[in-house]
Amino acid sequence: MSKPHYPVTPAIRFLREHHIAYEPHLYPYIEHGGTAQPAECLGVDEHAVIKTIVLENEHKQGLIVLMHGDRHISTRQLARHLGMKHIEPATPEQANKWTGYLVGGTSPFGCKTALPVYAERSIWDLPALYINGGKRGFLVAVPPAALESLGAQAVDVAVD
Repeated sequence: MSKPHYPVTPAIRFLREHHIAYEPHLYPYIEHGGTAQPAECLGVDEHAVIKTIVLENEHKQGLIVLMHGDRHISTRQLARHLGMKHIEPATPEQANKWTGYLVGGTSPFGCKTALPVYAERSIWDLPALYINGGKRGFLVAVPPAALESLGAQAVDVAVD
């Protein structure tokens, strides 16, 4: 059997373990390139490129929010929705500690620590999600149903 032409990350192992169909996509990573760059490289709508954002609440507990590449998270709306006072982005060091991934390569699949996952409700309406595969410059296309394996809860916290 030949070696795959893409990295086998904890995210890929998770997808295989859960029998989730995925399509790997490599692209040239650019520091602070955001989601527009991979969307252009792969020829897909930036709305279908899903960001994995690691946040923390006022108790320093982590959580993940999945958001469309062309939208931002209202942390105020999220905190209100979760009945919390304050939610802010985790530091890159803390995000790495919880997930095992570097910022820019964070996948919601195969994290070192099980964190609650929240996904913008409209993500489930997409035919496919282009989401990080656990390494910078590596996305996987998965069906929205893959979010069920994470126990993802739908939220409405997107802002333009």
